[in-house]
Amino acid sequence: MTTQGKTINITLKVWRQKGPGVKGKLETIEAKNISTDMSFLEMLDTINEGRIVQGKEPIEFDNDCREGICGMCGAVVNGIPHGPEKAMTLCQLHMRKFKNEDIIVVEPWRARAFPIIKDLVVDRSALDKIIQSGGFVSMVAGGAPDANAIPISQNIAEKAMDAAACIGCGACVAACPNASAMLFVSAKISQLALLPQGKPEAAQRAWNMVHAMDDCGFGNCTNEKECEAACPKEISIVNIARMNREFIKAGFASHVM
Repeated sequence: MTTQGKTINITLKVWRQKGPGVKGKLETIEAKNISTDMSFLEMLDTINEGRIVQGKEPIEFDNDCREGICGMCGAVVNGIPHGPEKAMTLCQLHMRKFKNEDIIVVEPWRARAFPIIKDLVVDRSALDKIIQSGGFVSMVAGGAPDANAIPISQNIAEKAMDAAACIGCGACVAACPNASAMLFVSAKISQLALLPQGKPEAAQRAWNMVHAMDDCGFGNCTNEKECEAACPKEISIVNIARMNREFIKAGFASHVM
């Protein structure tokens, strides 16, 4: 049964927290006549417009492109990062996936490395610190025409592109019982380690990024696979195995030791 083109009434239980050091709680908000054609973020927009008119504080949440590209949006919906639909971000989730009179619990990413700024907004700058530690190449790679001059097999190119699809939203961290960022880090390491342009610094990159991940306070991987299930870009945990191999090889590299 589809609810497309209809309106529904829902009850939101939204996490409200005024700041990083303030105790938060779930607030119950009744939302009436919500169009099922709305995206989840448009639904929050509608609720916020009503709250502003009523003189109430709106719900704070992250968003930008609203096309599943930027990785800015993200919340845990009924216990699932980005909501119940597979391979999509929160901004791509539509209200037709919910039923009339549903109770929807909305919480922020919960991880020590992602301190809450306000409500559903968390500080994900730890992911930026990991990228800054080694997620780049220093060699002159040239422009697009130059890339065509370097022979790369289709199989390797596709694996690198699959890893590069990671948008850094942090859903893998939110889904992991250990709040591990290994799927994110492994995707960033893999996309460069697989390509000729990234091989000269592969050992140093793996060494630096894994240690940066640990320094940021992320947990370790115990192969629960929730990260893979929650990833909106369906990044495979095969990349974690590749990252581990790169890190072990880096430990034997003299310039790293």
